[in-house]
This record gives sequence, C-alpha cells and structure tokens, in this order.
Amino acid sequence: MRSALLVLSLTLTFPAIAQHGHSGSAHSTAGPQETGQSGFAALSEIVTILRNDPQTDWSTVDIAALRRHLVDMDLLTSEAEVVVIHRPEGARFEIRGTQRVVEAAHAMVPAHAPFLAAETGWDVSTEELDDGVALIVDGDAVRIQALGFFGMMTIGAHHQEHHLMLAKGSAPHR
Repeated sequence: MRSALLVLSLTLTFPAIAQHGHSGSAHSTAGPQETGQSGFAALSEIVTILRNDPQTDWSTVDIAALRRHLVDMDLLTSEAEVVVIHRPEGARFEIRGTQRVVEAAHAMVPAHAPFLAAETGWDVSTEELDDGVALIVDGDAVRIQALGFFGMMTIGAHHQEHHLMLAKGSAPHR
C-alpha cells in the first residue's frame, strides 16, 4: 500500500516540477504555453523562431514592423466599423473608423484580398472609399455572409509566414 502511494505521489509530483523547468527557447508542453496578450505572444513566437534559426540575418530583422502590423490587426479587429451590404453573390463590406483604423484597413484589406481569392476561389476585390475601404466578395453567398468581414480576414494560412517575413525585414505585400 505504501509503495502504491509513493508511486502515485511521484507520478503527480514530477509533472508539476517539470512545468517549472525552462530550456531557454521552448517550454514543456505540460506547462503554460501562452506568453501573454496575443500581440505579445505573436512577437514572442517570431523572436523564438528567429533566435533558433542559425540563418537569421539579424541586420535585416525588424520586430518593430511586425509590431506595427499586429497593432493594425488589433485596430481592425476591435475598432473597425463595418457596414455589410448583402448581395445575391456574396457581400460588400465597407470598413470605416477613426483615422488610425482607416489607415490599418488600407494597409491590410487590399493586401489580404489576393490571399482570400486564392484560398477560396471567390471573386475578391477592394475599393478605396473617401473614409475607408470596401472589400467585395462574391462566390458562396451563404458562407460569405455567415463569415462576415472578420471571418473573411482570417481565411488563408499565410498569416504566420507573413509575420515571419515582416520580422525578417521583408515586404510581403509588394
């Protein structure tokens, strides 16, 4: 009975001890993985990748550019005002907000449109407005309308690579 309790005690203790150990660049999967607020977590992830890559050209690394992009993403997600105009083929999303939100929309929405079109096969275009930007998406109307503008902006598995390119000093939208 004592040996069974000892084994049970050790089984429950060692994972807790392992959670407190750090190897410098990776955390144990048994411990917390989130490094904080999502923008900070994205920066942390990219910095870890760069630090672990012996081919990183530190003379071109631009973490500040990645941070600006993450701020744009946050502004667009949390502060943009979107008017949705349903169309038989899809939807027109008119994105407006403060001057800073509109700047973020101008930086992100036209750049995202080709990725969205490539990923979905839908017809995707953008239009500059005096006070914002419009994203026009035609294809699967039911799905487009259900996802809405914010769902449209998440489509495409290019975001992580895009963040790494920004951090490495590349201009991924040009």
